[in-house]
Amino acid sequence: MSRHPPLVLLSLYLPGFFLPGLFLSGLFLPGLSLAAEKTVYGLNEYAELADIDLQVAAKLDTGAKTASLSARDIKRFKRNGESWVRFYLAIDDAHEHPIERPLARVSRIKRRAGDIDADDDRKYTARPVISLDVCMGSALRTIEVNLTDRSAFQYPLLIGSEALKHFDALVDPSLKYAAGKPACVTDAQTAE
Repeated sequence: MSRHPPLVLLSLYLPGFFLPGLFLSGLFLPGLSLAAEKTVYGLNEYAELADIDLQVAAKLDTGAKTASLSARDIKRFKRNGESWVRFYLAIDDAHEHPIERPLARVSRIKRRAGDIDADDDRKYTARPVISLDVCMGSALRTIEVNLTDRSAFQYPLLIGSEALKHFDALVDPSLKYAAGKPACVTDAQTAE
């Protein structure tokens, strides 16, 4: 992948013809116009966990594939033959009652060097995954998040590339909280 955007490359190959190059790039590179339909988010954004009625600061990480939510005392159990998970949020401002959600799947996450115990040679760790309604700006999306204790990190919610695709997101790391406070209208709010 080139470090130069296609538009810049076209203008380099057509010296003195920047404007025609700009026009031609629209004809031959229609994918560039798709960027205008995306929402620009900052490196950090406020996220409303709509199912849980809690607003948290999130880190948007295009280098991470999955989303992670800070949770503790994570227990899997069966309800009517279905797999569920019960957990508490490992977030200072969160309520203290358990949350129960259907288990979407179990993901294998590559362990970081700091997570590896000398007595445990596993390279991956299993994490339960749930579906969660998350609002950033005015966009409400259902994304999958894995549950793990992130209390040692600054942001209790990490939103990785798979979830960012659902938000049609472009991340500008020079920005913070570009989308402002979450302002999604949920079905419950429209029913009132």
